[in-house]
Amino acid sequence: MTTQKKPASSRNRRSQSYNRPTSKRPAGARPGQRPSGARRRSIQRKSRYYRRRRQKILLLAGISAVILLLLSTVFLVRSCKSKQKEVKDVNSDKNVSMVISDENTIAGKAASPTAAPPSPVSLTVSVVGDCTLGTDENFDYSTSLNAYFENNGPEYFFRNVKSIFESDDLTIANNEGTFTTSTQREDKQFAFKADPAFAKIYSSSSVEAVNTANNHSSDYGEQSFTDTMNALDQEGVVHFGYDETQVMEIKGVKVGLVGIYELRDHLERTQQLKDNIAKVKKEGAQLVIVIFHWGNEKETVPDSNQMTLGRLAIDEGADLVCGHHPHVLQGIETYKGKNIVYSLGNFCFGGNSYPSDMDSMIFQQTFTIDENGVKEDNVTNVIPCSISSDYGYNNYQPTPATGDEKTRIQNKIDERSSWIPAPGQN
Repeated sequence: MTTQKKPASSRNRRSQSYNRPTSKRPAGARPGQRPSGARRRSIQRKSRYYRRRRQKILLLAGISAVILLLLSTVFLVRSCKSKQKEVKDVNSDKNVSMVISDENTIAGKAASPTAAPPSPVSLTVSVVGDCTLGTDENFDYSTSLNAYFENNGPEYFFRNVKSIFESDDLTIANNEGTFTTSTQREDKQFAFKADPAFAKIYSSSSVEAVNTANNHSSDYGEQSFTDTMNALDQEGVVHFGYDETQVMEIKGVKVGLVGIYELRDHLERTQQLKDNIAKVKKEGAQLVIVIFHWGNEKETVPDSNQMTLGRLAIDEGADLVCGHHPHVLQGIETYKGKNIVYSLGNFCFGGNSYPSDMDSMIFQQTFTIDENGVKEDNVTNVIPCSISSDYGYNNYQPTPATGDEKTRIQNKIDERSSWIPAPGQN
């Protein structure tokens, strides 16, 4: 910074004038004699010259100071804007935020489309099958999932797979049952329920989203369905299914979730499927995942309805299709470069303490999304599992298989995948 000197005092100014060179006295002039008129005019002219010079110097100094002040102000403003941008960028890097698109409850609040990420983003999704986190009132309570919850707490159930769920970007399960205190049981063979506190099983183990479109979502009437949604909301678990779709923003990528219940009217779900995929895409979804509850119990090969709807979902823009309900594993088909996992089997299954088939899997796929959309690299990881950590009975603790068991389950999946008819042959 330029420091402006204080003006000299009048005494100093006189002193300075004395030090200026002066003309010699004219010959014959005596000391103390006043200068002639011409001499006085010359001195006055010089005096005016120096005063004007000082004024110009002071003016230039003032202008320089103003310019420096303006430059400093511009620099400070730019610095503030740069810091604000850095704060904004940091906030935008936070991983997961959710945009809810429930047309029944928040109509008109659809997510606005988001531009594709400028650089590739890697996003890993894990999907598991039927999670019946409750029991039927006619079962033996002492061996029920509800009794295990009371004795071990919510974190017990996914303890052996929690590290897998924590290391991915999104975990999806099928919530097949109700979280309710209602006693109005539907007239059906099996009806499952648990206290709303059981929803914490998901939130304590990094399960972020659940499908609710299945044949046990209202086992204790419409009130039980509402209670279940409220319990999931309380734990921050995203739910979707029927006409409720979701768009989640993960690592800057909008992921659309669609859940379809096929069992009641099969191919009549075609229009709902098309509409819901179109809905999430309109809301900006860059990656679309469709979950079906479909097929026939104990069947190891998908039926024609499953294959028709699964392939249609891909045709309409889905990037991954997964299904459940048969309670056994079915094969995986790659259709137009996209995967259809026809049945994931049971996973955390409170519907049977001694099921005949305890094989399961976690299906993982890592997607790469850039400015051109989802890359067709098809990076998958099938993790063979058992629904129990004990071989003799179901202790409701799904566990990754190892050794020979892992090989056996993987071979089963591969074999059943080979049984799926090619398009046009089913």
